[in-house]
Amino acid sequence: MWNVYLDSLVVMLVLGFATWLYSLYKRDVSIVDSLWSIMFLAASIYVVSAAPETTWRTGLLLFMVAVWALRLSIFLTIRNWGEPEDRRYQQIRANNSPNFGFKSLFIIFTLQAVIAWVVFLGLLPVLYNPTASIPLDVIAVGIWAAGVLIESAADYQLYAFSRKASNRGKVLDSGVWRYTRHPNYFGEFLVWWGFFLIAAGSGYWWAIIAPLVMTLLLLKVSGVGLMEKGIESRRPGYKDYAERTNTFFPWFPKTHANGKLEAINHD
Repeated sequence: MWNVYLDSLVVMLVLGFATWLYSLYKRDVSIVDSLWSIMFLAASIYVVSAAPETTWRTGLLLFMVAVWALRLSIFLTIRNWGEPEDRRYQQIRANNSPNFGFKSLFIIFTLQAVIAWVVFLGLLPVLYNPTASIPLDVIAVGIWAAGVLIESAADYQLYAFSRKASNRGKVLDSGVWRYTRHPNYFGEFLVWWGFFLIAAGSGYWWAIIAPLVMTLLLLKVSGVGLMEKGIESRRPGYKDYAERTNTFFPWFPKTHANGKLEAINHD
């Protein structure tokens, strides 16, 4: 299994290298966002093809990975199509010029592949050597499905909101965005804990490394922490929205006696 795991890194690095070449042509490294989930799907397919045997649980997890990966990649591709390079990457480009094109192979694409490979460890055991645990599987699929639905709704609502010129500079505070400032990241959080429960049902409790790393990334690194940075200067209404809406875990906004909304801290 561990030899196959090492091989999966090669799969991810090859995908990263090919996408890097395309990014040089486009002069846009934002396409790495669409690549992220596809790395997991490609590695999953490779591991299943190399596994000594497969069961219905192999197919279940592969299906879950495929649905999550394809939905996320397709959505990000559609959202970013025809748009300039994401401001996050523009800043990275400015901080690493000159010769950013060459440097981006390592600080963007290779780094993404290595992080994905570490997280992929949580999917590896069930894809390679599955055993059955029906009760946990049912719970796992339920949590995963809730995550996919929440992040899908969040992505669609934000995309539709941002497409209207009249909403430029405004803050989306309806739908799932009423209950958490980052419902898309919360949905991703649920997806990875659902994946973990599949592995835990097979006795691979050490696979908890995957949701723990993803939770760290979502809360402190490339998710909430990065998105919250400087957002009040770009959207004047965000301060009020932040005061009445939880950062990550969903909860109902609280209202003052005078009818104005006030934050409840349940994070």
